[in-house]
Amino acid sequence: MDPATLADRRRRRLLIATIAGGAVLLLLFGVGVYGLLRGPAPDTDTTPADSPRSTVTSPPAGTAGEGPVAVPQQGGSEAFARAVAGALFAWDTTTGDGPMDYAQMLADVAADEEADALAGDVRAYLPSVEAWGQLRQYQTRQWLIVDTAVIPEAWDTAVAQAAPGQIPAGIVAYTIEGTRHRDGTWGTEPVEASRPVSFTVLIVCTPAVTNRGVTGTTCELLRLSQLDNPLR
Repeated sequence: MDPATLADRRRRRLLIATIAGGAVLLLLFGVGVYGLLRGPAPDTDTTPADSPRSTVTSPPAGTAGEGPVAVPQQGGSEAFARAVAGALFAWDTTTGDGPMDYAQMLADVAADEEADALAGDVRAYLPSVEAWGQLRQYQTRQWLIVDTAVIPEAWDTAVAQAAPGQIPAGIVAYTIEGTRHRDGTWGTEPVEASRPVSFTVLIVCTPAVTNRGVTGTTCELLRLSQLDNPLR
């Protein structure tokens, strides 16, 4: 990458840091949105499922049972938002991995400027180490089926009200709605449970530039809203 491109990228990152860390979030507060700065309550649920069922729904391929999976950063903003959502909820206590291993997959796609704050967001979605140990006793797995990923009206309002250049191109929020599934064993019986969830991911996508020119976009994760308290 040539020096001019590197310098431009550094300037862009600095601008994103300034905006994502302050002005955008203040603007969202101004339209009554307060979830982006707050992580969800820690997952302390240590039961594999709420109640036994006669039929257990298996996780789709690539969503659980294979250990931590890297989050693809190409393919566009919506595809990235959906991939982040899947990675946030997909874990399996039977693989030998721990919550930090799954958290690392999201840390790997974090925007540098928001990495520390995002780490707190991600940790709050995952079971604690103590809860993980209890869940392992029940061979618990979890995954998410995403129903919708849409840009919320609150984000459109924020963008419309922002001063020119205040929100750099490429930053966007997606509100995810879906169903969280969890299964495991209780004694010798398979059990499973599911519940609807919703949350918002704030991401930034920038052109992927090589010495041959622009080849699509690369996306990074900025922040996560509180669970079940998304932008609408």
